[in-house]
Amino acid sequence: MFDNMKKLVVFTGAGISVESGLQTFRGEGGLWEGYNIEEVATPQGWKADPKRVLAFYNMRRKQCIAAEPNIAHRILVDLEQFFDVHVITQNIDDLHERAGSHKVLHLHGEIRKAQSSLNPRFVYGMHTDVIEIGDICELGSQLRPHVVWFGEAVPNLEHAVAITREADTFVVIGTSLQVYPAANLLYETKVGCEVYLVDPNAATLDLPVNVHTIAAKATEGVQQLKELLTA
Repeated sequence: MFDNMKKLVVFTGAGISVESGLQTFRGEGGLWEGYNIEEVATPQGWKADPKRVLAFYNMRRKQCIAAEPNIAHRILVDLEQFFDVHVITQNIDDLHERAGSHKVLHLHGEIRKAQSSLNPRFVYGMHTDVIEIGDICELGSQLRPHVVWFGEAVPNLEHAVAITREADTFVVIGTSLQVYPAANLLYETKVGCEVYLVDPNAATLDLPVNVHTIAAKATEGVQQLKELLTA
């Protein structure tokens, strides 16, 4: 099906999920407001108080499960009729998958999975919405959220770079491009690749000159993007 299709690679951040009711990390009302990042999103925080970390991510997991994909997620699925679409996301929710996207790569993990706190290669789908102290993996170690914390390696980054370098069209949606090394993907596109950025604050971002900007929220901007790409 995809042999003769151009490759469309879409890089998404929190801005595409915020319109489904999920909070962003930064800014007023963001997830970190009221929380110390070091306490809930670092290996050091986990070592100091795993119960607090589990409670934070159990809350987030319930929010993600309650959220529904929005029109921006669904339009990306529609674009699979026209392109070989690959989604690379910084988001840990599963809204892309629930909308119907077939090729989704999570850079920062998946909230609805758990992993061994001893060996991150041991990853498990969850049949409940919480991880509790005493929940262990086959190695006998405590389970933790399958989330990449600050200071940890991004295991899927190399795969993401490889996909990006093959893109005929590369689209950034709803990310401030402040989280590295993921933000560097914008600079991994090949010569001749069309690049678009959908973000209400597009005018304030320091972008390469070849980037076409759509200054709008994800739901509105992705509709405009579809019109441009399928005209």
